[in-house]
Amino acid sequence: MCGLTGILCSEPNNKISFNVSKMNSFLTHRGPDDAGIWYEENIGLGHRRLAILDLSISGAQPMHSNCGRYVLAYNGEVYNHHEIRNQLKKEDSSIIWRGHSDTETLLAAISQWGLDETLVRAHGMFALAMWDRKENRLSLARDRMGEKPLYWGWAGSDLVFGSEIKSLRAHPEFSSEICHKALSLYLSYMYVPAPRSIHPNIFKLEPGTILDVDKNFLLKPPQNPIRPGESYGSISIRRYWSLNEEIEVGAENQIVDQVTAISMLENVLSKAVERQMISDVPLGAFLSGGIDSSMIVSLMQKQSIKPIKTFTIGFEEAHFDESPYAAAVASHLGTEHEKLMVTEKQARDVIPDLPELYDEPFADSSQIPTYLVCRAARQNVTVALSGDGGDELFGGYSKYLWGPNVWDRFKYMPYSMRCILGNLINVIPINILNQAGQISFKKISNNKNQNILGDKLHRLADRLKKVKTNDDLYRSLITEWPISSGILKNISEQYPCQLDDPLPKIDFNHPAIHMMIQDTRSYLPDDILCKVDRAAMGVSLEVRTPFLDPEVIKLSASLPLNFKISNGESKWILRQILYKHVPQSIIDRPKSGFGIPIGIWLRGPLREWAEDLLSYDRISNEGFFNPDIVSNIWKDHISGRRDWTTRLWAILMFQAWYARQL
Repeated sequence: MCGLTGILCSEPNNKISFNVSKMNSFLTHRGPDDAGIWYEENIGLGHRRLAILDLSISGAQPMHSNCGRYVLAYNGEVYNHHEIRNQLKKEDSSIIWRGHSDTETLLAAISQWGLDETLVRAHGMFALAMWDRKENRLSLARDRMGEKPLYWGWAGSDLVFGSEIKSLRAHPEFSSEICHKALSLYLSYMYVPAPRSIHPNIFKLEPGTILDVDKNFLLKPPQNPIRPGESYGSISIRRYWSLNEEIEVGAENQIVDQVTAISMLENVLSKAVERQMISDVPLGAFLSGGIDSSMIVSLMQKQSIKPIKTFTIGFEEAHFDESPYAAAVASHLGTEHEKLMVTEKQARDVIPDLPELYDEPFADSSQIPTYLVCRAARQNVTVALSGDGGDELFGGYSKYLWGPNVWDRFKYMPYSMRCILGNLINVIPINILNQAGQISFKKISNNKNQNILGDKLHRLADRLKKVKTNDDLYRSLITEWPISSGILKNISEQYPCQLDDPLPKIDFNHPAIHMMIQDTRSYLPDDILCKVDRAAMGVSLEVRTPFLDPEVIKLSASLPLNFKISNGESKWILRQILYKHVPQSIIDRPKSGFGIPIGIWLRGPLREWAEDLLSYDRISNEGFFNPDIVSNIWKDHISGRRDWTTRLWAILMFQAWYARQL
């Protein structure tokens, strides 16, 4: 696990060494063990190393191939690199090996098979930058699911690239201009979806793709991001792996027998966990007590001769504290379990660091506990396995259940009637609906100061008036600030992103299938995996995700929906496997997520901080948001009339990030 950065100039530049070194210094947190740069004429590569495999100097980067043709800066882990190395030895016994790092294996494979074939064979998480000295060509590539980040774009007339934007900002000609198209997408989804970034001249390389460029690239950036299959001058992007194709093949080869499916999945997951347990440094796992993390830890402990180190955090407020569930799982499995109790103040103290940590606006509030558990784990291990990816691949989110259920009740109603019903609900004041809910259900909310029935019914009313298709349903569930809200000045249209790309050519016989695919190709890489990468790398911790092993993904695509969601129960097939290792009584409970009481804090200890960032004059002068709308929702939230936690957090995270740029 490491960080990389670099510069490609259109002509020789005697400042490349200095600039790359400076850019590299901003990635120290990603690789505190070593630093290296390489440059010649118009190309420079920088690397920061967190040593995991082959701790010796033989694993140092940037690394040269034996043939001298390729120079590689690489971030990540290839878990099957031993198998790849053994195959290379069979094909060419003359290869001279200097160490046992996966970086050296990758270079040898690229020399033998080419970049595309090597990446197809590689099972892992990675981002890489490679210079071909023979062809004078730079190649950038990213893993299948987007576990490791890679940004690229223009700083002045130079093409720059790196693991995080902060390294690119160190270039003397970097422009900090705000991309308003990206801002509109951020407010909708709470993250900036690929291929855009918050800056108009900087882009995210999409998962499963390779970018090629030579020194004769165009010196001005394109008006819109370059997508796979497109080119811009000498720059081209292509896919070496396609999620759509994986899903289409799986749909044509579905496993219809439950017993067979359960056995196959347990076997594939066990092998994925085994591969990802390779490490030359201390290793452990996150354990929340939920299905996904409990599954990973169960399979780890089964394959380990000594207790696995597991980590969780607990909160003072019982409603947000999952640590007793984690402790029960750990006790049953016999892991070496550590729980860190976190006070409200400790959690809030993380907030000022979030803009620097996440590098661009990011508004998933679970970023706070994620950072805290990473920090706790790093005190004891350098590598941790997680259960991320299980929800998207195996139907874990509650919206996959209740969203289609609500839609089933209304989809046969004529659209005009749904609009009338929605308008009728909207006529009833929210406070009246809240009071009705309290009378009917005694206590419907998790906090006495937070009434939710009115909010829920008004949100339902809005969906009744907007939803016509499966995609409308999905967008309505994930969109926080719709363009129609008027929150952004001078923006009246929604801009395309990966969510607008063609879907797999399969029969969408259930809305949940559509939702899971969309979450997997956008929310998973750009929110969940981004959140984990930045939190973990912020404390120099490597996090691995066995659920995203290519063989697990392939098998998941071949499972029918009723193996994932069955009789109102999420992750059915994972449960059947987990029950073999952990008693059902410990596991079966409602999914609570990884939340913290942001909304309550905004009314209390965070109020002064928020009011400063949201002040009417400040919002007006900066010119991004409609100050009247911001002021109104803040007043509604503070008074308790509405719960605008998520919308406010999106604005606050942008404001806090923007303040760091000034």
